[in-house]
Amino acid sequence: MTGRYVQPLRTVDPAQRAVVGGKGAHLAALTRIDGVHVPEGFCVTTDAFRRATAQASTLDGQLDRLARLPADDREAVGTLSARIRRTIEAVPLPAEVATAVTRALAATGEHAAYAVRSSATAEDLPTASFAGQQDSFLNVVGPDAVLRQISRCWASLFTERAVVYRQRHGLDHRRVRMAVVVQRMVRAESAGVLFTADPVTGNRRVAVVEAGFGLGEALVAGLVDADVFRVRDDAVVARTIAAKPRAVHPSAAGGTQVVAVDPGRREQPALTDEQVVRLVRLGRRIEAHVGHPQDIEWCLVDDDFAIVQARPVTTLFPVPAADDTGRHVYVSVGHQQMMTDPMKPLGYSMFQLMAARPMYEAAGRLFVDVAGELASPTRRAGLLAALGRSDPLIGDALRTVVERGFVEERPDDAPAGPPGPPASPVQTDPALVTELIRHIDDANAAFRREIRAATGPALLDLIREDLPRLTRMMIDPRSLPVIMAGMEAVWWLNEHLQEWLGERNAADPLTQSVPHNVTSEMGLALLDVADAIRPYPEVVAFLHRIADGDDPGDDLLAGLAPLAGGPQARAAVGSWLDRYGMRGVGEIDITRPRRRERPAMLVPTILANIRNFAPGAGERQFAQGLRTAREKEQEVLTRLRALPDGAEKAAQTKRMIDRARTFAGYREYPKYGMINRTFAYKQALVAEADRLVAAGVLGDREDIWYLTFPELDDVVRTGRVDDGLVRRRAAEHLSYRALVPPRVLTSEGEIITGAYRRDDVPAGALVGLAVSAGTVEGRARVVRDVARADLAPGDILVTTYTDPSWTPLFVAATALVTEVGGLMTHGAVIAREYGLPAVVGVVDATRLIRDGQRIRVHGADGYVELLP
Repeated sequence: MTGRYVQPLRTVDPAQRAVVGGKGAHLAALTRIDGVHVPEGFCVTTDAFRRATAQASTLDGQLDRLARLPADDREAVGTLSARIRRTIEAVPLPAEVATAVTRALAATGEHAAYAVRSSATAEDLPTASFAGQQDSFLNVVGPDAVLRQISRCWASLFTERAVVYRQRHGLDHRRVRMAVVVQRMVRAESAGVLFTADPVTGNRRVAVVEAGFGLGEALVAGLVDADVFRVRDDAVVARTIAAKPRAVHPSAAGGTQVVAVDPGRREQPALTDEQVVRLVRLGRRIEAHVGHPQDIEWCLVDDDFAIVQARPVTTLFPVPAADDTGRHVYVSVGHQQMMTDPMKPLGYSMFQLMAARPMYEAAGRLFVDVAGELASPTRRAGLLAALGRSDPLIGDALRTVVERGFVEERPDDAPAGPPGPPASPVQTDPALVTELIRHIDDANAAFRREIRAATGPALLDLIREDLPRLTRMMIDPRSLPVIMAGMEAVWWLNEHLQEWLGERNAADPLTQSVPHNVTSEMGLALLDVADAIRPYPEVVAFLHRIADGDDPGDDLLAGLAPLAGGPQARAAVGSWLDRYGMRGVGEIDITRPRRRERPAMLVPTILANIRNFAPGAGERQFAQGLRTAREKEQEVLTRLRALPDGAEKAAQTKRMIDRARTFAGYREYPKYGMINRTFAYKQALVAEADRLVAAGVLGDREDIWYLTFPELDDVVRTGRVDDGLVRRRAAEHLSYRALVPPRVLTSEGEIITGAYRRDDVPAGALVGLAVSAGTVEGRARVVRDVARADLAPGDILVTTYTDPSWTPLFVAATALVTEVGGLMTHGAVIAREYGLPAVVGVVDATRLIRDGQRIRVHGADGYVELLP
C-alpha cells in the first residue's frame, strides 16, 4: 500500500521529513522503539499536497503578497491568510489522492474513528516546535469525512498563528509543505502531556506529567486544570491534584463532546503514582532514542499507554557540553560582557581561544564553570563577593546552589596559610595611565602592519599565534592594578561617605568627566560631528533620506562627497570612524557589523544630535560634568571637616577622589584595544573569505561566520567546505535568538534564578541594581535596536543591555534602565560619567515597561516606578 500519496506509519522512513512532515516522521520513529505503542495509521504525503495545490491558479500570487508582509502587521496577515485557506479548501481533491486514501482506510478499518492531524515539514523541529500552529481533527468517521478534514489540514498551514510563527523563525512559506497523519482513535480513560525535562526550570532530571480524564483536548482547550506530577529518579516528588468537573470524549456522531465527570471522581487523580512512574520511564526511553528532551502526548487505555505524539522541547536552554558526568555550575559570560545575544560560531570560538579560562558554548552563548570555586571553602567567599557585587542576581543564584548542596564541598589542595604582605598601593600618577594607553596603541599598530600582507594558511597561523598575545595585553600585570585601584576607590568612597555623611552613591557625581575614558569621549565626539554637519542643509537632507529608508550601501562617505558641505561632513565622519569605527553592537562577537563597515548606522544619532543640541554641546557637557565633580568634591570635603576627626577623614577622602578620577576612565581602554585588534582580524578574514568566494569554495563571504576558527582554518588549507554544515549552523543561530540565556545554569539543565530580596521599595516598582545616583521622571523609550533609536530630550532609555556602541545615545537620554548589567559594566560607568541616573539588572524591563510610558528612575535606590 506504500505509494506516492499514502504511506503506512510503520513503513515510513523517519528521515523523510520532506515527505511526511515533522509529526509523521516523529511517529514513524516511535514505532521503531521497543515497548512504545503508537496507534495504527498512515501518512498522506506532501506530494498529495503539492498535487492538490497545483490546481489553485491564484495561490502563487497570494503567497508572493504574504512574503512581503511584515509579521507585526497582524490585520493584513490575518486577512490574506484567511483568503489563502479558502483558496486551498476550495481545491477539489485529486482523484488519485482520494483513491489512495480510501484504499488505506479500507485496509485499517473503513468505518473506524480516526484522528486526522496536520504534519508540516517545518513542524516539530529541534529548534521550532510549531505546537498548536496547524489544525487536527478528532473522531472523524467515514471516508468522506476523512477526505474533508485532510483538505482542512492542508489549509491550516496558513492559519494566522502559523504564518506569524514562520515569519518570526525566518522560514519561507513556499518551502513549507503539509502532510497529514491519519490514525485510529483510542478510547482514552485519561490523557495528557509528559515533559521529560522540567519545562519551567529546565532541569533534565525532573520529568513533569500533566493528566486529566478523557481525551487531552480538555487540557489543551483549558476546560479543566490538570493534575501535575513531578518525578525524579523514579519517584513522584511532588503532585497537585486538580478538581476536574469536565472531560472531553468522542461523540457517537463523530467529533467530540464535553461531558460532566461524576462528582465523586472529580478530585481523584487521573493517574496513580505507579502509572506516572511507568509513563516517565517510557518517556525516558523515547528521549534516549531521539537524543533530546521530549514533549510527549499520551493516552491511557486499559492500563497501557498509547503515545500519539512526541516532539522536541524547543524552549529549553541547552546545557553546555562537558567532558565528564560531574556536576557543573555555569555562569553566563554574556551578562558580564553586556552581550546576551547569540554569537555565531566564528565569534564564540575566537573568544574562547583568547579567554584566560575555559569557556563553554550553548545556544551561541558562552559560560564559565565555577563549580570548582564553589566547592572550595577558601575560594567560594571571594567568588560570591565579586559576582554578587557585579550582578546581585548571579550572586544570589550561586548562593542558592551552595545552600542546596548541589556542589559537594571538598578540602582545598593546600591550606590557605597566613595572609601575605599587603600589595603596594598604586600611586595616583597620571603618567602610568598614558603609558599603558600608549603600550596598547603601539602593540595594535605593530600588529596591523604585520597582518597587512598575510593571506591563506599564514593568516590563520598569524591570528592563532596572536590570540594569546592579545590575552596577555588584556591582563597586563600593570593594567589590572590600575583598573582595580579605580574600582576600589569608588567602592571606598561609596561605603565611607554613606557611613560618615549618610549619602548613598556619593562617588557618582565625583567621577563625572574623568580623563581617558575612551567610551564616553566617543559619545561626545559624535556631538562634534553633528556640529560639523549642521551648517550644511544639503548634507542634512541627504542624511534624512537615509534615515527614511534610502540605502547608501556600505559607503556613506562616498555619498557625501558631491554635496555642498560634503567634504567637511566627510572629513568629520571619517575622522570619527578612524577613532571609533571598529565599535559596534555586540562587539565581542567578531562577526557582528561595525560602524566602519556600515557608517549609515550613525545617521539617526547624528540627526538627533543636530535636532536636540546647540553647537558646542560636547565641550559644554564635559565641562559641566567636570564642574559638578569639583563642586561635589568641595562640598563633601567641607562637610567631612566638620565631623570628629574631620581633617583625617577629609584627607583620606581627597586621596580616594584623586585615585578614582585618575584611574576610573582607564577601565574602558583595554577593551577598546581588544576591539581594535579583533577588528584587524575581521578585516583580514573578510578579505580571505572574498578570495574563497572567488575560488568557488564559499557561496558567500558571510559563510565563514558559521564555521569555528579551527573549521575555517581547515577550509582555507583544503579548499573544501561542508555546505550543509553552514546552512544548519545558520538555521540554528536564527533559532537561538528566541532563547533567553540564563545567568546561572547547572549541568542538570536547571536555570537558577536569583532575586534581590529587598523590602525597601514601593509596591509595584521594578527592582534592579543602583549604579548611578539621581532621580528622574520622564517618557520611557524602549529600544531594542540602537540603529533605530530616536530619543528626544527628557527621554529615558530602556533596553536589554548596553555595550560601548550605545554610548552616543546616552548623550540625549536623561536616565538609563537595562535588564542586564552590574556596578562596573560599561553602561553603569558611562551613566556615572555623564551624570545619568541608572538602574540595571531589572528583570524583563523591556516587557514590563511600555514604550512611551512615564516612569520614574531612582538611581541611588535601585528601582523604577511605573507612573499612571
